[in-house]
Amino acid sequence: MKEKKALPILQVTGRRKEAVARVRFRPGNGKVTVNRKPVETYFPSLTHRTHALDALRVADFDISGRYDIDATIDGGGVSGQAGALRLGISRALVVIDPDLKSLLKREKLLTRDARVKESKKYGLKKARKAPQYSKR
Repeated sequence: MKEKKALPILQVTGRRKEAVARVRFRPGNGKVTVNRKPVETYFPSLTHRTHALDALRVADFDISGRYDIDATIDGGGVSGQAGALRLGISRALVVIDPDLKSLLKREKLLTRDARVKESKKYGLKKARKAPQYSKR
């Protein structure tokens, strides 16, 4: 992969469930921070951390010495936030290197996962759970 010069700053948005991640790539030395905390602290679970940083692994994109990733995430739970960060990083990588688009698209990293919680219906306890039927 040929060497690209660092962009001054790049901001992209990623969403998943109720979570919204604003991801910024800045010139730096490879630190990833989420809500001003290191990614290891914010996502202590290895599964969530791996899921969030999946795009860097798939694209074989080395940010050390070139970029710092700074993300601000609002809303949702841990899983949704990891998914939002993943989409944001994927979109940013495509802006930095358009050649990665086909690879990331093949791995389904550029697709927004639109699955959200179904809304509750009146007369029911949840979206589909009904109260127990009683004949008498």
